Amino acid sequence: MATPENDKQPIMNDEDELEDNEQEAVENNEQEVVENNPKKRLKSAAWNHFDLIFVDGVRRWAKCVHCKKQLTGRSNDGTTHLKDHYRICVGKNTRDIRQHILVQGQKTVDGKAYMSKYSFDAEVSRDELAKMIIIHDYPLSIVEHYGFRKYTKSLQPLFKVPCRNTVKGDIMKIKKCHILKCFEENASRIALTSDMWTASNQKKGYMAITAHYIDVNWKLQNQIMSFIHVPSPHTADALSQAMMECFLEWNIDNKLSTLTLDNCSTNDAIVDKLLGTLTTSSLILKGRIFHMRCCAHIINLIVQDGFSVIANAIENVRNSVSYWTSSPKRAQDFRLFARQVGVNCQKELLLDCKTRWNSIYMMLSVALEYKEVFNRLSKKDKHYVCLPSEDEWNMASNVCEKLKLFYQVTEKFSGTKYPTSNIFFPLICDMKLSLLSWSVSDNNVIKSMASTMLTKFEKYWNVIHNVMSVAIVLDPRYKLKLINYFFPKLYGNEARSEIMQVRNIITELFEEYKKKHNAKQGASWKRQCETNVFEGRGFTLSKSTWELDFENMLSEDDGLEKTELDDYLAEKLLPNEEGFDILMWWKCNGSKFPILQKIARDILAIPISSVASESAFSMSGNKVTKQRNRLKAETVGVLMCSQSWLRKELQGKKQGEPKAFDQTVAYDEDVE
Repeated sequence: MATPENDKQPIMNDEDELEDNEQEAVENNEQEVVENNPKKRLKSAAWNHFDLIFVDGVRRWAKCVHCKKQLTGRSNDGTTHLKDHYRICVGKNTRDIRQHILVQGQKTVDGKAYMSKYSFDAEVSRDELAKMIIIHDYPLSIVEHYGFRKYTKSLQPLFKVPCRNTVKGDIMKIKKCHILKCFEENASRIALTSDMWTASNQKKGYMAITAHYIDVNWKLQNQIMSFIHVPSPHTADALSQAMMECFLEWNIDNKLSTLTLDNCSTNDAIVDKLLGTLTTSSLILKGRIFHMRCCAHIINLIVQDGFSVIANAIENVRNSVSYWTSSPKRAQDFRLFARQVGVNCQKELLLDCKTRWNSIYMMLSVALEYKEVFNRLSKKDKHYVCLPSEDEWNMASNVCEKLKLFYQVTEKFSGTKYPTSNIFFPLICDMKLSLLSWSVSDNNVIKSMASTMLTKFEKYWNVIHNVMSVAIVLDPRYKLKLINYFFPKLYGNEARSEIMQVRNIITELFEEYKKKHNAKQGASWKRQCETNVFEGRGFTLSKSTWELDFENMLSEDDGLEKTELDDYLAEKLLPNEEGFDILMWWKCNGSKFPILQKIARDILAIPISSVASESAFSMSGNKVTKQRNRLKAETVGVLMCSQSWLRKELQGKKQGEPKAFDQTVAYDEDVE
């Protein structure tokens, strides 16, 4: 094994320090020799911190190695005064390790502080080492680095740093029991998002599956369940089989609500195959709303069709941005001319990603602010020949103004820390009304763009608006009132039938949950009665004739009385105040609307975009780098999932911690 370069560097030892001290004494013309008397062995621990000084061969002084203070050091002076000095020495840079450990082990019980015994546990240290590597994306080989081993030894000499393979084994043992227990104990359904990613450094395809649910405290949670390598070709059979294996592994095949995927024919086939394998009776409405299409992707498709109308203008702006950002000299000239023209924009020019419309929007919006700079530079640089015309600038300006709403909607849809299903309906209705108004615009370009976008909009609107209509009814600020407001504007004469369709879906969903609720309540009552009989409380399971007749009468009257859904819809709307927490409202009103609370808990957890799964790929980019492209697919998957689980545990501990508290090794910056 090659010796690290750091090992070859000269290290000053104790003999080197002794020679330096002797040389210093000679230079100061002091008749002192800094060395221990070889004739007498010094046994006291105090001499670890003092050097003896001999004058004319006679032991006179003891010199503190920390603060250089001289105390009497004759043989009959003892060492008590030396120990007293060391306790208060201001020059020492170390503390008593025993006192330090006692402080660390201090416990507080009933307001009183107690010292606890400290004991070193190598297994705990190994577990924490594995978690450190996972959370911060450190390389597995860090345990073999010379500096890391030396640093660890200085902290705890008893800890034997494991080798790379041992640490990998510890990482693979990180159990998912905690997350699995959360899924089993949680009464709500689980909504899933999934997407595919190809690691460019490995040329391997990975599938990310993320679970979304509302926990017992009514907090929206999302966890990466699986990060699976799927060998090519990525057919519907292969992908659906990988998903089904994940469902069975986590025991959630009977607790699913929806699966949110991008819009493509392969994903449609995946859903069909999953519905053929899953027990449809365990799904909401027999699986009719199981497939959710990613709304962010739908908006991308709609706007991309609109951009095709002004493709030439976009291409010229793109080429202009590319030209003036292609080299440091051009970028410097651009900033200089921007100051000369007086443009106060602090944003940098952005080059778009052609497959993401919001990046095209950002490129156009920033370039429009530098319009005069581009015009000036075209007169200075004869090689710059892609300047957009005045008509193209105006076209880009009009399009950006119109698409600002779409950009804001996409940002809201991409949230993962708050419910999105209830915010979908009003935003998507506002988008459609905007497109309808653009379709009668005097500007032919805008009119043509709106017509193209409306065609794509209608293709997906009827597929996704039903379940989102249920979500808006479950929002106590809107209920059916918002549907009654928007549908006449969107459907005209057909609005009444569309409203009835939404009402029927809500009623059907309510009846489905009501049956399960009553069945659960009946089973609970039966268990309670059985317990009472067993304990000898005199209760019996058999019912008399009048009790059975009375229950039949109540069940007949239920059809005439108002249901829980009717009572909820009849209540006055809540004011639409900023910061309204819909999850907290349903948590507090569960005793009033128990069945609707269960529906709300499942429906509000449904994400309307697959952004959560896509964001996992930005994390995985730190794991499958050029330097780490030889990691096995199984190792990458374990690192991805366990990092997601561990970081969830750290969320409540970030308060007051440094900015880089839970950042990966890729994060670094100077901090003033």
